[in-house]
Amino acid sequence: MDHTDLFNAMAATGKALAHGKRLEILQLLAQAERPVQDLATAAGLKLTTASAHLQVLRQAGLVAARNEGTKIFYRLAGDDVAALTSLLCRVADAHRAEVEATRRAHLDDTDLRMVGRDELMAAAASGQAMVLDVRPADEYAAGHIPGAVSVPLEELADRLAEIPEDTEVVAYCRGRYCVMSYDAVRLLTAHGRDAALLDEGILEWRSAGLPVTS
Repeated sequence: MDHTDLFNAMAATGKALAHGKRLEILQLLAQAERPVQDLATAAGLKLTTASAHLQVLRQAGLVAARNEGTKIFYRLAGDDVAALTSLLCRVADAHRAEVEATRRAHLDDTDLRMVGRDELMAAAASGQAMVLDVRPADEYAAGHIPGAVSVPLEELADRLAEIPEDTEVVAYCRGRYCVMSYDAVRLLTAHGRDAALLDEGILEWRSAGLPVTS
């Protein structure tokens, strides 16, 4: 039996992922449902370009949409889309030297302490760590790691008094490759705080089926 048609149909999903901005859009949608105007701004795209990318993702079954008045809101078609996006990024990082080199050039973690999911949950449960969400406030409100405190990166320097000096702070943001948490940890360390970086973000958290609080 020739399964070419079946594989071609499935390959259309892979084709939809074959653009960096579309992967970025999926990561943004893993944070919260968004209108196309907000997605365009967050991804640094013109409205028409963002709409075109969203249509490709929608046709591939990766995103869903709803209308509210004159606005169109987009969301991931399911948590398995977050899992697919996360896995694609991890496989590329693990098996393509140029991806790893680019990541290290933009997200150098050589001087940062990395914390895994299990260590984070144990430390937070025992009161030995403060979990810090540095994403924009609307993304935090849409869904965050249980117990996490919201201090958006752009406000962090002015809100240092809210960060304890005697407890380790573990920061996270949109995903493993989100620069905001790296910048937050370096800012906190520069101001004498004991800070570490969660080695994943909401994208990976959702893809693992872990609970989020809104």
